[in-house]
Amino acid sequence: MAYVPQDVLDRLAALEREVRTLRGRAQMRPALNEVLNGDVVIGEGGRLILRDPDGTAVFETGQSASVGDYYTAMRRDSGQVAFAIGANSYPDDDAPRQMVRMWDRNRNVIVMDDYYSDEFLGRPWMPVQLHPTERQSYTGTGYDSAWVGTTPAHNAVLYVRTSTYANTGGGQARVVLTHDGTETTLDEWDCAAGAWTGHTVEYPLDGLRFLSYFTLRVDHRAKSASQNVETRLYSAYTRNTFTEDERPDTPVDATTAAHAASAEPATAAATEEV
Repeated sequence: MAYVPQDVLDRLAALEREVRTLRGRAQMRPALNEVLNGDVVIGEGGRLILRDPDGTAVFETGQSASVGDYYTAMRRDSGQVAFAIGANSYPDDDAPRQMVRMWDRNRNVIVMDDYYSDEFLGRPWMPVQLHPTERQSYTGTGYDSAWVGTTPAHNAVLYVRTSTYANTGGGQARVVLTHDGTETTLDEWDCAAGAWTGHTVEYPLDGLRFLSYFTLRVDHRAKSASQNVETRLYSAYTRNTFTEDERPDTPVDATTAAHAASAEPATAAATEEV
């Protein structure tokens, strides 16, 4: 017949044995609330959530039906998002490919990569170096530089705003970008005589990579000899893309070009055989 404790002493002895067992386990190394070596794995759609004392989630990482697949978000104790990787539910968007974003306390995105371009920084917008030359006021009929500078490319789209005054006969102005020895005229326009002509150039930085250096010039000329033309610069910076159409063309790597060149003769030979 099984032994059944009948008195208080037996019950106390059993409790003492359980306490000794628990005390021994609590003193094991590592403790049950530490990980001293190895990995902690949360898989198959799980997530890790840290909450402050009032229950607000201040850190989340993993997978969530409401936030998105494989995201990480850090929040202030108010619950507002401060930093996120791929957390697309704030502020109710569908940001692609695990965007990295940082918000200020007023819910403005102050740091992010570009929505449409994988190559470039989205925010902050970065200034472009453009410095005046002694030909900022100019009487020649051939193009010369009023503003010039060299800048590393941070954002995907160039923005330049100028204003040009031309005397009798009018004038012309243009913006020229040089990269790897190749000059590209981004825009060219006429300037009316006897008036200030404002003009804005917005142009994707095709063929450039993040932090590639490029030289920018604002050139101008008078259409009539001995007549003055003057160009002033109001803004010059790079910004993130606003639409998919503004995404710059991806540069062709030298390795890719070499492979393509080496493949051409084989392709041609194969065609002839057929």
